[in-house]
Amino acid sequence: MNSQLYIVATPIGNLNDITLRAIEVLKACDYIACEDTRVTKILADKYGINAKLFDCHKFNEKERSEKIISLIESGKTVALVSDAGTPLISDPGSVLIKELLNKNIKITPIPGACAISTFLSVLPRAKEEFAFIGFIPRSKKEQIEILNKYKYTNCIFYEAPTRLLDTLENISNNFGLDTKIAVGRELTKLYEEVKINSVQNIIDYYKTNPLKGEIAVMVYAKEITEAPEEELKQKINLLKEENFTNKDIARILSKLYGENKNKIYKLTLE
Repeated sequence: MNSQLYIVATPIGNLNDITLRAIEVLKACDYIACEDTRVTKILADKYGINAKLFDCHKFNEKERSEKIISLIESGKTVALVSDAGTPLISDPGSVLIKELLNKNIKITPIPGACAISTFLSVLPRAKEEFAFIGFIPRSKKEQIEILNKYKYTNCIFYEAPTRLLDTLENISNNFGLDTKIAVGRELTKLYEEVKINSVQNIIDYYKTNPLKGEIAVMVYAKEITEAPEEELKQKINLLKEENFTNKDIARILSKLYGENKNKIYKLTLE
């Protein structure tokens, strides 16, 4: 293989979920940059991968970028892996990629397992569109701000088991007990579980069932309901009394009601 960097997806739990190509590439590489060498060594031992391992995580990524560039420029081939799944999806690597692109060093992706696509593949959805926000913020205020932003889009995030109930309570308190959500934990592992229900029923379930392992959550999109014209006119008059411009009124009500902005703007002119 030519000297370059390979971005290699690894299993998210079940070690058999690795592609033949990924094994082939990892065996042929001189070095593997790992989020945690202890985790990657388990995979390497299982498949007879003898490349030299070294750590590359969010706390040393800048320093390791220099090392990886040096190795590649000296003719070596390097692979980047995370502890589980596809690198750079809520995992380190973006600093490294930027540095390599600046040096015009070739980067080849080796696709494979990813928790997001695995989770989505078992969820019924009315539309394909979704928003992925990585790990949801810890602050309750920030959580609501970001979930409000994607209120009309299926919104997926990762959460730690120790914080999941608090986060679900926050969703219940701000968006309603009947808010539909899905929770997936331990995907591809022995105790894999996917629950789809109202947020309150999910809270009740996990209050009596221990939470462990990696967790993905999807908050289902709210349905956009058409506001009656009379209601829109009342809101337009209220906003006009506060000296909002017609353009601003159309923008605000369009976001609040999911209505066509031009339709609302025409109502402001009446």
